[in-house]
Amino acid sequence: MTSILDPTTIGKPKRPRRHVRTLTGYIPEKDDSGKEKWPRGDEEVWKDGYRSLDTGKILALVGPHFRSHQDVRSITRSFVNHVQTSLARQVYSLDDLGAYQATALSARDNLLINWNDTQLHMNRKGGKRAYYLSLEFLMGRALDNALLNLGLKDKFQEGVDKLGFNLEDLLAKERDAGLGNGGLGRLAACYLDSSASQELPVWGYGLRYKYGIFQQLISPNGEQLEAPDPWLENSNPWELPRIDVTYEVRFHGEADRYHDGSGRGVWHGGQEVLAVAYDVMIPGYDTRNTNNLRLWESKPKRGFDLNSFNAGNYEHAVESSNSAAAITSVLYPNDHTTFGKELRLKQQYFWTAASLADILRRFKNLGRPITELSDYVAIQLNDTHPTLAIPELMRILLDEEDLPWETAWKVVTETFFFTNHTVLPEALEKWPVPLIEHLLPRHMQIIFDIVSPCLLRGEPVERMFPGDRDRLARMSLIEGECVEGVPKNIRMAHLACIGFRKVNGVAELHSELVRTTILKDFVDYFGVSKFGNVTNGVTPRRWLDQCNPSLSELITDTLKIPKSEWLKDLSKLEGLLDYVEDEDFQAAWASVKQANKERLAHYVQVTLGLKVDTNALFDVQIKRLHEYKRQTLNILGVVHRYLTLKAMKPEERKKVIPRNVFFAGKAAPGYYIAKLTIRLIVNVARVVNDDPDTKDYLRVFFLPDYSVTLAEVLIPASDISQHISTAGTEASGTSNMKFCLNGGLLLGTVDGANIEIAEEVGSDNVFFFGNLTPDVEDLRYQHMYHPVPVEQKSPALAIVLDVISKGMFGDDNVYEPLLNTIRQGDHYLLTDDFDSYIAALDMVDEAYNDRTEWIKKSIRTTAKMGKFSSDRAIQDYAQEYWNIESTKVE
Repeated sequence: MTSILDPTTIGKPKRPRRHVRTLTGYIPEKDDSGKEKWPRGDEEVWKDGYRSLDTGKILALVGPHFRSHQDVRSITRSFVNHVQTSLARQVYSLDDLGAYQATALSARDNLLINWNDTQLHMNRKGGKRAYYLSLEFLMGRALDNALLNLGLKDKFQEGVDKLGFNLEDLLAKERDAGLGNGGLGRLAACYLDSSASQELPVWGYGLRYKYGIFQQLISPNGEQLEAPDPWLENSNPWELPRIDVTYEVRFHGEADRYHDGSGRGVWHGGQEVLAVAYDVMIPGYDTRNTNNLRLWESKPKRGFDLNSFNAGNYEHAVESSNSAAAITSVLYPNDHTTFGKELRLKQQYFWTAASLADILRRFKNLGRPITELSDYVAIQLNDTHPTLAIPELMRILLDEEDLPWETAWKVVTETFFFTNHTVLPEALEKWPVPLIEHLLPRHMQIIFDIVSPCLLRGEPVERMFPGDRDRLARMSLIEGECVEGVPKNIRMAHLACIGFRKVNGVAELHSELVRTTILKDFVDYFGVSKFGNVTNGVTPRRWLDQCNPSLSELITDTLKIPKSEWLKDLSKLEGLLDYVEDEDFQAAWASVKQANKERLAHYVQVTLGLKVDTNALFDVQIKRLHEYKRQTLNILGVVHRYLTLKAMKPEERKKVIPRNVFFAGKAAPGYYIAKLTIRLIVNVARVVNDDPDTKDYLRVFFLPDYSVTLAEVLIPASDISQHISTAGTEASGTSNMKFCLNGGLLLGTVDGANIEIAEEVGSDNVFFFGNLTPDVEDLRYQHMYHPVPVEQKSPALAIVLDVISKGMFGDDNVYEPLLNTIRQGDHYLLTDDFDSYIAALDMVDEAYNDRTEWIKKSIRTTAKMGKFSSDRAIQDYAQEYWNIESTKVE
């Protein structure tokens, strides 16, 4: 006899749904007296084998000198143990990479102890948790951050030194995790750090991309080239594979409705893939609390078709395996093709489905009814990427938990929170209805059902705004629903507004624009109370203490308070204002800045082979390339400065403030205009840097393959940073906060968080230029219907465009598509802002001439950055949105 498989059951969902307790969700059982039962074997034997932290706490009764020695000894013993047993290496063959891995594994041991205790503590508490879903988590290097947060960096440095290695060399061996690209992912990483440091029960959920977004290379003619980023090729010591945490995720197939009016259905057939969990520990600063980032990797449910292989069809034998693995291969696959669009949608559903399954499994372990989900779970969706979580949770509640439609919808709308990150209509995600019907047929049914009772079709809106057909069309979840022959798309931001408890913007101006422009109709319908603001923040642990340790030490020595105090209460930086006029403090401040400039110059020399004048002003713009961020305005300003210098006599040039202009950032592979901007920057740099007349006064550098680690070198070195988006287009920005926190002054438009920074540090310490948000639409209207030639509007800009067109920087005509975006239409208002921009750059030069006053501005700027800590932002979410409380692990 043998086991029998009924082929007709393949692909059919199993009911009822099983929620299995896994090793990460275990809560000890108790006996009748309330005492916890030991689950297995002899309790004393188990506890005798438990590893302790490398902090010397178990040696508290011995003297401090011996205790410190033992701390270092435990670290070195752990290091050697990992060399022998984890890496199978010997001291004779151990290189820096192997030493880095041993160091990382030793630090990870400490994180795991804290991580396990944190999870057990949270499970015992059984309180409400928050979950942060983000398609990006731009984490940066982990080892330095882990050692600083654990308070063990000095001891590890001593221990590694005793073993014959230099810790800084080992830190440089770590590759940045390829889990993000820009500000969206870095914000998510800051929030995870702050959640752990503030001892809040918060987990992150994302995807484990095998190749990241891409490795940026620059071709001989200046073009951006994209190569895979194999960041996992040397294994990743910071992740923990969870082979016991897997979920099946379905695509395609058929969806059959029940004909009982319940809204329920059955989804079956199609493709099934496995979501496998990988955990990344997130240590809090100066606390044992260690939260979790759970990443999903896609794997085939059945990875190899033996029948096809045996029949000689080798490609078909691995087709399902390759199809499944592609889902988490690359961040943001190019969606200019049908395949790319489908892959992006697959990514989003795969991630949200696996995350919701995991969240619900953990909730079920509490033994509470599913109708109480929102009392124990808050889910924050970072932008529109995870919005498919709304119909997915509805599917689970309807089809698997058998809840009535109204009850299920109430649970959904009380559980989700949505952060909007843009006011650009073209950046709001839309998905074609046929694509969703093809890939997620059951979810398309649910979305149609959501539309019917909630908004259009349309009685509630019609009753509130009778006869307002334009409003009905604007608010419709389905774009083009009532127009024949027009492609129909699902508006994901609209779905978010309908299915969420609360929506927030990320800066005061941005949130106001959300309420008054792109989501105004929903504000009118739901009321303003559903739409709030949480201004972004950055973690001072990474973006001051880790990236600028000399400044951190100076602040600690000056304020005469423990570093752990001001790093968790950034408002204490205001104490620096008492030392603004102190000449010794000014000199120390300037010395730190100079050392950071020399560090950047060394990096440029080593990586690009170029020399950098460290006595020049350092002007930095580092962002992903996009037209609205206006790197083009910056490089056109550089060309104008170059032409001005060329026209000067030698004695006139000697009066000019020397300036180094640094660019870094990646352009999306399919974004032609952004890639042309990079090409122009690189070729302008070649000409300017080689010109003997001007190279002592102006140099330009494009640093390839921008990353968190590169930002940690650039930001502390800046004298001025540029945040020059068209007014009303930048939601917030966080790089502006990082630069100012490190004493760099801000040059920018009145946009995003620039406004709030200026309010805090004082308008005398920032350099604003350009048109204001209320003027933008009128100017665009004038461009469209009453255009004025560039030669009349800005003669200086016209000259710059002309010399580029004529080939001063090579490749004549190749830049015409980029230049024509300015000459024709000029959607981002470069012609309107250029003269004001040049005047602001002149103001920077004038201010930098008075070096003492410049240093005072720098000190005041850092001192007033307390508001922009991500600790403040995450507490805003915790208290005003999620309703969760801090709970300390002892």
